[in-house]
Amino acid sequence: MTTQKHSQPAHRSQPPQPARSNPALTRAFELLGGPWNGPIIAALAWGPADFAHVRERVPGISDDTLADRLQDLTTVGLITWITRPGPPPHGEYTLTAHGNAFLIPLAALTVWAQDHLPARGSPASGGPLVGQAPLPHDGGAADVVALLPPA
Repeated sequence: MTTQKHSQPAHRSQPPQPARSNPALTRAFELLGGPWNGPIIAALAWGPADFAHVRERVPGISDDTLADRLQDLTTVGLITWITRPGPPPHGEYTLTAHGNAFLIPLAALTVWAQDHLPARGSPASGGPLVGQAPLPHDGGAADVVALLPPA
């Protein structure tokens, strides 16, 4: 008697599945990837500033781009516009509680970039970046503003 062979499906390895994305991390990098967002937040870490002072603290940014970024950062709740009384009344941008909380990862990212990314125009290397003094960092949040580039 002949037995019928049932063909077994060939064992196929499954194609690698993309890692599950982390929605919070995705949102953070969308924010960080926004042109000028980090430098604007760092500029406001030094204190409230009107439009002209923010522009002075962020060299190279155009007025249109600055206005767009300030609006975006206001919309996501990292900065706010405060009207100041007086002759003449004026307004200033300032960090919100969420914006202040963002200074901690921003400072950590600044330290990481200094330690691991070559400066613009520098050849890439695997070692410490030549010509750059290390930023003081001990992992504490007390001196976060000191880790950010000066305004």
